[in-house]
Amino acid sequence: MSQARLAPCLQLPLENKTLVNVIEKAKDWALMHGVGMRDKKHFNKDVIQIAPFILLPSPFPKTEFMKAVELQPVLNELMHKVAHDDEFLEQTLQNALQVDEFTANLYDIWLKVKNEGISQSLSLGLFRSDYLLQHPDGNVLKQVEFNTIASSFGAITSHLPNMSRYILRQLGHGDLIKNMPENRALSGLCSGIIEAFDLFGVLNAVVLFVVEEVSYNICDQRFHEFEISEKRPEIQIYRKTLNEIYEETELNDKKQLILDGHPVAVVYYRSGYEPAQYPTAREWDARLRVERSTAIKCPSIHYQLAGTKKVQQALAGPGVLEKFMGSGTSTSRVRDIFTGLYSLDFDESGERAVEMALADAERFVLKPQREGGGNNVYGSEVRDALTRMRHSRERAAYILMERILPPLVSGYMIRPGAPVPPPLVDLVSELGIFGVIIGTKEKIYCNRQVGHMLRTKLADANEGGVAAGLGALDSPYLLDL
Repeated sequence: MSQARLAPCLQLPLENKTLVNVIEKAKDWALMHGVGMRDKKHFNKDVIQIAPFILLPSPFPKTEFMKAVELQPVLNELMHKVAHDDEFLEQTLQNALQVDEFTANLYDIWLKVKNEGISQSLSLGLFRSDYLLQHPDGNVLKQVEFNTIASSFGAITSHLPNMSRYILRQLGHGDLIKNMPENRALSGLCSGIIEAFDLFGVLNAVVLFVVEEVSYNICDQRFHEFEISEKRPEIQIYRKTLNEIYEETELNDKKQLILDGHPVAVVYYRSGYEPAQYPTAREWDARLRVERSTAIKCPSIHYQLAGTKKVQQALAGPGVLEKFMGSGTSTSRVRDIFTGLYSLDFDESGERAVEMALADAERFVLKPQREGGGNNVYGSEVRDALTRMRHSRERAAYILMERILPPLVSGYMIRPGAPVPPPLVDLVSELGIFGVIIGTKEKIYCNRQVGHMLRTKLADANEGGVAAGLGALDSPYLLDL
């Protein structure tokens, strides 16, 4: 099936001299405004290079963009309710726990803190719901996944609209700026951390960012710290790895997590930590210590369990949304964004899903429980993988999702070290909407949509992670279709 196309915001290709000139300006703008990352191949703490970006903002239907924005608080509340439904999580995850070690370890921590008595009933969610446009259905929004530990690139993408506006003005098309939505993801995400800190209510408390051993996505991470420091200079922020948390923190008799003599108010797990696995027992012990404490976790262990692909698949089942949301208009709107999601458990429906995928593998994607790019299985490899694990318990660690076919758009992808001018290529875009929620099982204190990101990749690339080097940062150019 041929893919539909959306027209770029400017007629392309650009004249060669104009293109080279504006790329040089755009790169300098990016470096001077923090649209950057450290080089994974030649790591040096003193060196920043541009983060991959799309030169011109990519077209996106205005109605579908606004639909995603309006749905985010609804989805925040849905996932909050799911996370606090112990029975649903137990039933939904029971098969995956037998074959997915990382999820099983998270689940074991959840059971321990529940049995001991939860020390902090408040949770902070900095969520992101990701979407592609499904062109065979008329370029309508379809959810790719819901991330409960994914505020990554919220900071840098807040700067992207200004960069795109600068580029359009340099090309003599300042009139197009009116089609670009504001993006306040950075201030919105940070406001959630600040609000959680205030709810903790201890004057000498601190905020703890849990970071990976080596930080490549440093601009995005540090902008959160700088923003909080600007808004609330009295809030002290620490950056620690799980190994450092194991070595440098303790629980006092009040179950406060103590770091450098201060109680920790908020523990914020950076998405860039790539939480596919914690390789050492010390790291798991540190995660358990944090979860036992009175600190407000972002995400809490039950939020992270609610973000697994198995839960996403279960929510698409008959009557499940109605269990959490009732049978009103909001439920119908959420169901409309779901694409086909199928269990691979060892039962009648799981067998049907396997047969369906083996018969037409190109229609589907195999998705494991863990978040983060690079783990999904596409195309003919779906058939190979299912053939290999058809009779193995391993298959229960995956779900099967119908592949979404988004429209193509022509554009220029700017990468560090790539030749200039770059070729004009076909691209596809994935929209992420950020949300903040704070609450207990009984009460929600805040729930809002706070910004967006657009991540764009080459049309023939399966994965699109920017940090993984597979995609590029972008801004939406809203169209009335």
